[in-house]
Amino acid sequence: MMIFKEKKTIHEILISLFETYSRRVPDVKKITNALINKNVISNQFDIINDHIAFRTMGVNHLGIKSFEKIFLHHGYERRDFYSFEKKKLNAYWYSHQEINMPRIFISELIVDELSKKTQKIIHKYTNQVKSDPVDDIDLNDSKEVIRFLSSPLWNLPTIQDYEFLLSESEYASWVIYNRYYLNHYTISVHELNESFNTLEKFNKLVVKTGIKLNDSGGVIKKSKDGLLLQSSSVANKIKAIFANNKKKLISGSYVEFAERRVLPEFKTLKKELIKPKHRRDGFETSNADRIFESTFTKQVDHS
Repeated sequence: MMIFKEKKTIHEILISLFETYSRRVPDVKKITNALINKNVISNQFDIINDHIAFRTMGVNHLGIKSFEKIFLHHGYERRDFYSFEKKKLNAYWYSHQEINMPRIFISELIVDELSKKTQKIIHKYTNQVKSDPVDDIDLNDSKEVIRFLSSPLWNLPTIQDYEFLLSESEYASWVIYNRYYLNHYTISVHELNESFNTLEKFNKLVVKTGIKLNDSGGVIKKSKDGLLLQSSSVANKIKAIFANNKKKLISGSYVEFAERRVLPEFKTLKKELIKPKHRRDGFETSNADRIFESTFTKQVDHS
């Protein structure tokens, strides 16, 4: 996260989201403590957050069109569109003009493209939402927004429904239980000192702490231009309580690490003059496609 010089509503929202997320994801503190022990940072606030990500259901009253209103209201701008055909997902990313504000990445499940039974299960829960819930929030009231982001929009799913969704779309099962919890935050490794400012160096530190990395498509996912490199931990498991008080360990959230390299036209710039605008921006579909799998059973159950 970062320290904000003045506390705007959006800052309060981001800080609260991170605090809730880090309590659910023990790997956050493990990585932060490892960096502190190596004298790379003095505390969590020294870490630059590259982006945060949310998952949504593409159904009436919900999905990207609803969720993005929160961030658009607070100065974020919608940027590029991404399509993930095999996983049946769409996504956009959002940027903010203020320096060091994390990018936002919002994805949604294209529910209409799933099997009829899966659609029926999803709608059993999402149909409980009768109108766009974001329209009922005072977006200038940080406490109200925070309450909304941490409150359920539908009843707890049954284990049977969760497991059926898991068999067709692991993304669907994640959202039906975890809802709008922060899916991950991302450490900007290129902003660290020279000992750990590349993913290759940084990943070695993470592995030494005992954290398993998502190896789908390779531990380091690289964009076609070679300028955006991404890795992630596999999701920490959470104790989920389902309907009828049934319990099961399921995938929660995870931590991502990104290295944004300097664009070719700025290669001759001195290190001290390099700013975020000189580095590769945006995302890469092939990278993100593999990062989604950080919550998938194949990765989590082999951690």
